Amino acid sequence: MAAPGRPAAALPAGLEPAELPADAIEVGRIADAWGIKGWFKVLSHSADPEALYSSKRWYLQPAEKGAKTFSGTLLLKIREAKDHSGTVVASAQEVEDRNAAEALRGARVFVPRSSFPTAGTDEYYWVDLIGLAVVNREGVELGTVRELISTGPQTVLVIGYEADGKPQERMVPFVSAYVDGVDMAGKRITVDWQPDY
Repeated sequence: MAAPGRPAAALPAGLEPAELPADAIEVGRIADAWGIKGWFKVLSHSADPEALYSSKRWYLQPAEKGAKTFSGTLLLKIREAKDHSGTVVASAQEVEDRNAAEALRGARVFVPRSSFPTAGTDEYYWVDLIGLAVVNREGVELGTVRELISTGPQTVLVIGYEADGKPQERMVPFVSAYVDGVDMAGKRITVDWQPDY
């Protein structure tokens, strides 16, 4: 619902309904309009938003909560995405002015995993680690990566497992002192960690 005295923003003409790609990953959401020429701010879900910068085709879905200005999935053709004072700002072909950018507020942004830049040696996208089995050097299964969290200086694997029929979790720092290797093909991470830590 629009604020009193403020008309509801109309969706930009030319936005195309689209199918969400099978490998789509949610990478952020549109926070608000930025300036008067159709640019908008994006809140990235990652501290390193390279996927937003590299992909020229973003797929939008309405916000999970709050006002919804559209339904389904829309394709947004990105002209430019860049860093501005620690925030991602972007412009799209179909978004010509501030009103059009405001209409996208809250939209969830997805990009195909296939459009992510290639990770360097010993670099991994978090999304690729989720679901991998974790075993220690002795071959004891410790569980499955449920999520990763950043604690500032390091990333931590949150590993889910069951004990006595109840879901449990353990946390292992994702640093070379504890992680011996990541086998993406084998869907497995080997760690120097004991089950009773």
